[in-house]
Amino acid sequence: MSASPSTASPNGDPKSKPIDGAAPGAASPSSGAEAPAKAAADSSVAPSAAGTSSGRPAELSYSQLLRDLDKGLVKDLELSPRQREVRVTFQDGRKESVAVFSNDQMLLRAAEEARVPLTVRDDRKDEAAAGLLGNVLLVVLLLTGLSLLLRRSASAANKAMGFGRSQPRLQEDGTVTVRFEDVAGIGEAKEELQEVVTFLQSPERFTSLGAKIPRGVLLVGPPGTGKTLLAKAIAGEAGVPFFSMAASEFVELFVGVGASRVRDLFRKAKAKAPCIIFIDEIDAVGRQRGAGIGGGNDEREQTLNQLLTEMDGFEENSGVILLAATNRPDVLDSALMRPGRFDRRITVDLPDRRGREAILAVHARSRPLGPEVSLGVWASRTPGFSGADLANLLNEAAILTARRQQTVLDDAALSDALERITMGLTVAPLQDGAKKRLIAYHEVGHALLTTLVPHADKLDKVTLLPRAGGVGGFARMMPDEDILDSGLITKAYLQARLVVALGGRAAELVVFGASEVTQGASGDLLLVSRICREMVTRYGFSSLGPVALEGDGAEVFLGRDLIHTRPGYADRTGREIDLRVRTLAQEALDQAVSLLETRRPLLDDLVDRLVEEETLQGEDFRRIVEAYESAAASAGAGQPSPAVAEDIAASVSSACRI
Repeated sequence: MSASPSTASPNGDPKSKPIDGAAPGAASPSSGAEAPAKAAADSSVAPSAAGTSSGRPAELSYSQLLRDLDKGLVKDLELSPRQREVRVTFQDGRKESVAVFSNDQMLLRAAEEARVPLTVRDDRKDEAAAGLLGNVLLVVLLLTGLSLLLRRSASAANKAMGFGRSQPRLQEDGTVTVRFEDVAGIGEAKEELQEVVTFLQSPERFTSLGAKIPRGVLLVGPPGTGKTLLAKAIAGEAGVPFFSMAASEFVELFVGVGASRVRDLFRKAKAKAPCIIFIDEIDAVGRQRGAGIGGGNDEREQTLNQLLTEMDGFEENSGVILLAATNRPDVLDSALMRPGRFDRRITVDLPDRRGREAILAVHARSRPLGPEVSLGVWASRTPGFSGADLANLLNEAAILTARRQQTVLDDAALSDALERITMGLTVAPLQDGAKKRLIAYHEVGHALLTTLVPHADKLDKVTLLPRAGGVGGFARMMPDEDILDSGLITKAYLQARLVVALGGRAAELVVFGASEVTQGASGDLLLVSRICREMVTRYGFSSLGPVALEGDGAEVFLGRDLIHTRPGYADRTGREIDLRVRTLAQEALDQAVSLLETRRPLLDDLVDRLVEEETLQGEDFRRIVEAYESAAASAGAGQPSPAVAEDIAASVSSACRI
C-alpha cells in the first residue's frame, strides 16, 4: 500500500495519519506561510476600525500610539511641550491628539525607530501673546476701577457742594399753557391778580407814574380752591418763566441748607427776570419765630430769616414777583406779612353756586355729557365743594360710565359718583330684618325733622344702602347756599341743626324705648356737643350772656399756643358752661321727640316705604310729608288723634303711591 503525499514527514517517512494537537512548528509549510500575511492583514484593518463604534474608543491611548508607530501606521507627529500633547497624523489622513509625559523619551525613540517625522511646536509666541494680553487686561481693569472710583468721589463731592442748591421746577416762558380762562369760580381773585400780569407785560405803565408793583402776593384759602392753578395762570398770561417749589423742600437735616437754597432760588430767579416764584404751603417755613420749645439752633427759623432778607433785597421793580400759598395764615410770622414783603393778601375761597357751575363747565369740556345733565342743578347739589372736589366728581363719573360701557355721562353716573365721594363705596345691601328697620327709623328720623323744622337744611335723599366704613344708611342734606356764601349763621339755624342731628336718637326713643337705643347716634352726639359749646362759649347764644369765652377752635400752634392752654375763665364759669351745653342739647332732644311722637303713623309709613324702596329722593319725601301735614290740618286744629292720624297716613300713602 502506498502512502499519501500529504502525510509524508519532512524526511520522507510516511505517516499513517496526522497527529492531533501538533505544535505550531509541525504545521504544513503552506499554513505557516499564510499566518504572517493574515496577521498583517488584521493589523492593517484594526486602525481603520478605531473610530467606529464597534472598534476601540475614538480617543487614542498612549500605548496604542506606540503600537501604531511600531506598525508603521503613523505618517507624522507634532509635539506641543507646553500643552503636553502630541498631534498624530495617520497614513489614512486621520488626526488624533494624545496626552504625553513631560520629557517623554520613549515616544522619541519609538518615532526615531519607526522613521516617523517628529516636529516640536514652538509655544513661546503663544506664551508671549497670552502674557501680553493678560497684562493689557490687568491695566484696563485697573484704569476702569480707578475711573469709577474717581467718578464716584466727584459725584459725592458735587452732591456735597450742591446740597445747598435749590431744585425748583422751572417752566420757561411760553411753556406754561394755563390761562385765566382755565380758572373759573374765583373771579375776584383773578381781578386782583390781573395787575400783576399787566406789570410783567408792560412795566413802564407803572414806573412812569412812580408806582411800585407788589413784591409778594399771598394766596390764602382752603385746600383745592385753585391757588396753584391761579399762580400758573399768571405766569401763562404774562409769558414769563415760572419757578415753583414747596416750602418743605428748603429745610433739610443739615443746618444752613435751607438758607442756602433760598439764596440759590432767588439768584436763579433774578437771572431769568422778569419771572414769577411760587412757594406752595409757605407755612412750612414761615411760621412764627420763637415758637419752638427749648433752645438750640432752629433750621426753619434760619430759612425764614434768609427769605425775609431776600425779599427785602429785591430791587425796585426788578421784575421778580413772589407768590405764595397757604391755608394757615394765622401761624405765619408777622414780619413776613408786613407791607414791603407780602403786600397783597388775596383770599381764594370756596366757590359759590355760579362759581361751581363755571368750574363744572371747564372740566366738562373734554367729557361728553348726556342731554339731561344740567350743570346748574349739579352746582346746586354740591355746596361746599372746592374746584378739586368738582374735578374729582366728574372724573369719578367718567370712570363709572366707562365701567358701565356707556358713551356719555348721565345723571345716574354723577349721582353715584357724588355718593362715592361723600359717603364711600357701596357694599352689599342689608337683608330685611330688625337691623334694617332700626336703621330705617334712625335715618327717617333725621329726614322727617329736617323737613318739618323751620330754618333746617333741605333734604337731598335718604337711603338704606350701606357704605364702606360701617355706614348702614344716611340722610343727606343740602346746606343753605346763602349761609355758605355770607358766612352768617343765625341762632335759629343752629337750633334747627341740633334738632335734626338728634332726630335719629329721638326716633329710636319713640319707637323702641329708652332701654333699646343704640350707639348709632354717637357721631350725631359729637356734632351736637360741638355746636352747643360754640353757641355758649363763642356766639353768646345762651343764658350765660353775650360773652366769648373761647377761641375759634383752630388747631393749636405748637409753642406759642401750647403754653396758653388754660381757659380764660374760672372753674365756676366752666361748670355753668357745661350746664348750658347740656340744657341746649336736652331741649333739642325734647323737641325732636315731641315732633316724632305726634307723627308716629307718618314715621311708620315712611319707614315702610324706605325699607321697600331702599332710597327716597328729597322731592318725593317732601311731597309725602306735605300731603300728610295738609290732611292733618284739614282734619282740625292741632294735632289729630292717633286713630285719625293713622287714617290720614294711610290715605296719604295710597295717594302718593298712585
